Amino acid sequence: MLTAVLAMAPAMAMAIAGDGDYARIARRFASEEKFDGVVLVGQGRRIEYVEAFGVADAEHGRAMSADTRFETGSISKWIAAIVVMKLVDEKKLSLDAPISTYLPDYRADTGAKLTLRRLMSHSSGLPNQVQDARKNDEAVKSAELPLREAVRRYASGDLAFAPGEQWDYSHSNWILVKAVVERASGRRYEELVERILIRPLRLKDSGVFAGDSAAVENGAVGYASLAPAAQRKVSPVPAYMAMTGGYYTSAGDLLKLMDGVLDGPVLSAESRETLMATLMPEQHYALGGRVRSQEIAGKSYVFADEYGSNGAYRVLAKRALRDGRTVIVMNNTSFDHLRIGKLADELQAALYP
Repeated sequence: MLTAVLAMAPAMAMAIAGDGDYARIARRFASEEKFDGVVLVGQGRRIEYVEAFGVADAEHGRAMSADTRFETGSISKWIAAIVVMKLVDEKKLSLDAPISTYLPDYRADTGAKLTLRRLMSHSSGLPNQVQDARKNDEAVKSAELPLREAVRRYASGDLAFAPGEQWDYSHSNWILVKAVVERASGRRYEELVERILIRPLRLKDSGVFAGDSAAVENGAVGYASLAPAAQRKVSPVPAYMAMTGGYYTSAGDLLKLMDGVLDGPVLSAESRETLMATLMPEQHYALGGRVRSQEIAGKSYVFADEYGSNGAYRVLAKRALRDGRTVIVMNNTSFDHLRIGKLADELQAALYP
């Protein structure tokens, strides 16, 4: 079955918006690099080019399509930050209030020091206990826990440094953010994503998952390799880690979301500016994601630069804040992120001839 699917994959590639420079760049890359996934170029909400390459599910002979759904890895943190900023707009949260304001049963010493702003910028000092646990025990990866117990086990450690002093990428931050958000709003995180993003923006291929994202309808299955035989690569995401890596979407939906958040009505102007303000300059890190400057054709542009990976999945989304020109690349076969970045750079250069 796999051989047949691979043989027909190029013919099943799906393209929208012609055969111009974007198609030429993406098709050459897919052919030379044996790339499986989806490539999209857009401006604002408008898709200028999208094409799917290879297989979404080798075992069942399902080819990739433009609306195939991918788990987004750490882009989920940016999604979570958007939800938080909406709750700030609604006066349900403050970025700078001690988290003990919302979680009075959290340990008092660190609860008085930690804030959402520091947790969401990875400058809190909270150690990455959950990642250490996942590395040391495979069973932890798929074990579900009540959120309160996950906070106790993995997000209650002694601070490694005073909040704001350093940058340390810690998934445990987002377990604690999830607890704050759900306590303050009185709603489950999945419900908030639905209310704040999916319904208003009319996203049809997006949501929050738990476990193996391959179970999502029309989801891309993750592979360590496809040849000589398909080899699955699974990295489950328990529900308590939904903010760290539990969001799935399609390329078209991700374009709509970026437009709605960065140039649309989802957030107030003040919250949008806060979301994209770099707090840790050496890491280009704002709240839940990165903002980078890049020179193209002799001019400097500032991009929302979002990248996520988990298991076999790789998703890159770059949007110019000045004019909304966007490149999205999605992959399900453990592809080298540096080569994905090279493809994005080529497509960006074509956006600014």
